[in-house]
Amino acid sequence: MEQNIELVKLAKTGDPHAFAQLYECVYKDLYRFAFISLRSREDAEDVVGETVLDAFTAIGGLRREEAFRAWIFRILSNKCKDKLKEYTQKYVDWEEVENELSYSEEWTESVYLRKLFGELGDEERLIVGLHVFGGYTSREIAGMLHMKANTVRTRESRALKKLAARMRAAEVERNG
Repeated sequence: MEQNIELVKLAKTGDPHAFAQLYECVYKDLYRFAFISLRSREDAEDVVGETVLDAFTAIGGLRREEAFRAWIFRILSNKCKDKLKEYTQKYVDWEEVENELSYSEEWTESVYLRKLFGELGDEERLIVGLHVFGGYTSREIAGMLHMKANTVRTRESRALKKLAARMRAAEVERNG
């Protein structure tokens, strides 16, 4: 931890090698967050790249060295939210996708679960994805998304209940 604070101090003076070392410390978590949020390897790589570029140019303005990790995740979170807004303008006809593919019942359920997960609100998808797939705690997610941990837990619980209810409804519909 103390070593990272020294690296942040050096990076704030414009040292690219210090910033590169900081980046190495957080890259995997940045990528994991972006991938879970966006569900696209290419888009995750793009937003992480944009985040790092923005962070490198703005690090001189970072007030507290110990806040580096939260600060860079805040930048990434905003980039992911912007990208998710772009997604809302894209339309996917899931029925058409399902009709064009031939697959097992297990594959159908997997596709359907992904479809339902995609129908969650952006914030719900971020919270559930970070917890379930990324392994982050509600406290860590709260820090990334600038919320209270209790709020994160409540929103995650509601989102998971929504998914469960939709899965039950689909099961009833499928079985007649």
